[in-house]
Amino acid sequence: MDRTERFYKIEQLLHARKHVSVDTFLDELGVSRATFKRDLEYLRDRLHAPIEWDKAVGGYRFTEGQATNISHELPGLWFNASEIYALLSMQHLLSNIEPGLLAPQIEPLKTRLMTILAQDHFSAEDITSRIKLVHALKRPVNTRFFEQIASATLKRQRLLLTHFHREKNETLQRDVSPIQLVYYRNNWYLDAWCHLRKAIRSFAMDAITAIELQDKPSREVPKATLKAHFEQGYGIFSGGKIQTARLQFTAERARWVSHENWHPHQKSHFEKDGSYVLEVPYSDERELLMEILKHGDQVKVIAPAALKKYVIDTLKKAVQSY
Repeated sequence: MDRTERFYKIEQLLHARKHVSVDTFLDELGVSRATFKRDLEYLRDRLHAPIEWDKAVGGYRFTEGQATNISHELPGLWFNASEIYALLSMQHLLSNIEPGLLAPQIEPLKTRLMTILAQDHFSAEDITSRIKLVHALKRPVNTRFFEQIASATLKRQRLLLTHFHREKNETLQRDVSPIQLVYYRNNWYLDAWCHLRKAIRSFAMDAITAIELQDKPSREVPKATLKAHFEQGYGIFSGGKIQTARLQFTAERARWVSHENWHPHQKSHFEKDGSYVLEVPYSDERELLMEILKHGDQVKVIAPAALKKYVIDTLKKAVQSY
């Protein structure tokens, strides 16, 4: 932890334990005795922290009467990347909710959220204008359909969906048992058991054009089946036979890709020439193809042969279109 974090940790320990030994500080802070002494001197001399040594108990404590009325001010600790993303995402979502039944409950949440954002003398307006979340390629979902699908998913109720199948360029109907809603890459999907195909399928919610609630309970899918379907392969197109893609990125592109997490079970290593080899499990090549193509000539498929041929054929068709 950095120095500012140590300052807050020191005060946290003193508030929680009243008396704290030097050894405890060293264990909790993970620093040397000399570093701890420098931190303590800075807190006392520069920030006027009322911390004193209590010989009777062999530890440090706040000066009598000052523990709950600290007049000094520590340097600001600000949000980390995940915290500011979560806060700004919530702020964005709440700001875009249409007036409805939740309005009285949402307003206090929005006020509280703006207060949390206004940290370390920065106003919430400053933060939202200086830190931007870009949600690219987002496809809007019909609000009424979303509410019906979410309700049916939670109530375990079957649905008759009418949706536009983009690959087939036709509108289809499917009798489904909803399993879960997924927000993936800025878009909503419904994972459901398809009673026609007798398998789990994913439906883009923006492509749903009509919904009919059925007076039937949903089919319960075993947890082991769900785990095998959703957790093994790459991306949202899960299920089916699992294969391993072996991709080799140039040394230049490795500067980015080597820091990316494509799948929990991926494997990787660097070659002597600086290129980066990534092995990732997948069950459907369509989404993996999109990831491969966006890297252009900076990546090549080593294996399996079927995936390599699929990429080559796609690139040939792309060239022919020009």
